[in-house]
Amino acid sequence: MAYQLLDSFSKNWIFKREDPKVEAADLAQIRLLDEARASNIWRDYISDSQIHPDHFTDNDWIKGQSAVQVKWENVWESESACLPEDILEHVAAWGDDTLVFFCCNNELVFELPWAVFKRSWKAFLFLDNGPILVAKKKKQAVQFHSSGMASLLFRA
Repeated sequence: MAYQLLDSFSKNWIFKREDPKVEAADLAQIRLLDEARASNIWRDYISDSQIHPDHFTDNDWIKGQSAVQVKWENVWESESACLPEDILEHVAAWGDDTLVFFCCNNELVFELPWAVFKRSWKAFLFLDNGPILVAKKKKQAVQFHSSGMASLLFRA
C-alpha cells in the first residue's frame, strides 16, 4: 500500500492535541493513504460513483438502506474514552487487529487497526462531515454525521 506522511495532512493537529490525546504508539499505526490508494479503497468499500458523502444518492448502499441511528456526540463530549456502546455492539465481530478504514472522501482515507481507532476515535471525529468507518472483510459499517448521530450500516 502507498501512504503519505501524516504530517502532510492539513488537519494533522487533530492527532497532536492534548485533549483528546493520541498516544505516540497509536499515532505510529495511523496511516494516511495516498490519493490513488484512497480512491481505490473508496471505490471498493464506499462508492464507485460518488466522491464525497454529501453526494450519496439512494443508489449508493449507504443511502439505500434504513439504518439505526445512534448518538455519538454526547459520549464524545464526556470524559469517557470509550466509543458509544451501540457502536461497539454493532461492530462486535471486529477483533482488535482488524484493519479498518476511516473514509472521509475519495482522496482522504486513513488505515489503522480497530484497537487504535477505539482508543483514538475522539480525534478522528473532528472530521465529522459524514465519514464512513469500514473494516476489511467485514459487513458492518458506521457513518458519523455532523449532527452528532451515527448510522449503523451493513455493506452490500
